[in-house]
Amino acid sequence: MRGNRCGEQGQAGPVSLWDRWTDALIIVKPETVVRWHRAGFRLYWRFRSRVSWLGRRKIEPNVFELVKRMAKENPSWGAPRIHGELLKLGFEISERTVSRYLLRRNPSPADAVQRWLAFLKNHREAIVALDFFTVPTLTFHLLYGFFVIDHHRRRILHFNVTAHPTAVWVCQQLREAFPDAGPYRHAILDRDTKFSAEVLDLLKSSGIEPVRTSIRSPWQNGTAERWVGSARRECFDQVIALNEPHLRRIACEYIAYYHDDRTHLGLDKDTPLGRPVEPKPTAARLESLPRVGGLHHRYVWKTAA
Repeated sequence: MRGNRCGEQGQAGPVSLWDRWTDALIIVKPETVVRWHRAGFRLYWRFRSRVSWLGRRKIEPNVFELVKRMAKENPSWGAPRIHGELLKLGFEISERTVSRYLLRRNPSPADAVQRWLAFLKNHREAIVALDFFTVPTLTFHLLYGFFVIDHHRRRILHFNVTAHPTAVWVCQQLREAFPDAGPYRHAILDRDTKFSAEVLDLLKSSGIEPVRTSIRSPWQNGTAERWVGSARRECFDQVIALNEPHLRRIACEYIAYYHDDRTHLGLDKDTPLGRPVEPKPTAARLESLPRVGGLHHRYVWKTAA
């Protein structure tokens, strides 16, 4: 009996001691325990990162500047290429760290600009640009000048004038500009409604891929825009167009001057069609040849008769 009572008392003791253990869980909720654990985990790794002899090796601050620079200068490079360059420069960093930094980095608008400029530079032999510009006549009507310019040598491949530009008219101009399959593979044009689906289909059927510029980004068609600026300053702002034939004649004279005589900074001071250097002969004098009705001149050596 005593043994049984002892056994009963021995069993009742622990039960009476822990029978309300669930009440203690009301004091600390599971969410609080998880939050404490996460905070302790952060403190633990903060301690390890600050102690030089514990944890991972500290990364030099300028490494991330190098990653940023390499990603900016080489838009097509990913984490493996950048990591390889860093290893060759003697930096000890993991590819995963480089990848995490690239994911955090927001793409800069300058990256898109560099990619566009690289496209223009690498394909300039196969790129043409199309554009319109307006010229007011004597009676304040607007005439539209349409031109196609080659990116490589800045040559005007085609030019014409109309008072009523339509997609059908543009298509006819493109047929005259590209009668045969040529070296051009890309045509840059803006989002003007005159460049409709008919125009795009005609370009594609000619083996030329149309490349639309972004909205309000004339710099993407910079070669055409610069030609319009030069033509306005040097010709069309200096004369008053009477009608279409008059404007077309003036434009033809200016384009001839532009191709044969006018030197270009972008062509190392040469002309689009190439202008040979004329050494000064003995006993020669300088002669000026008027161009575009005397607005411009070409200078040549003339030997005495």
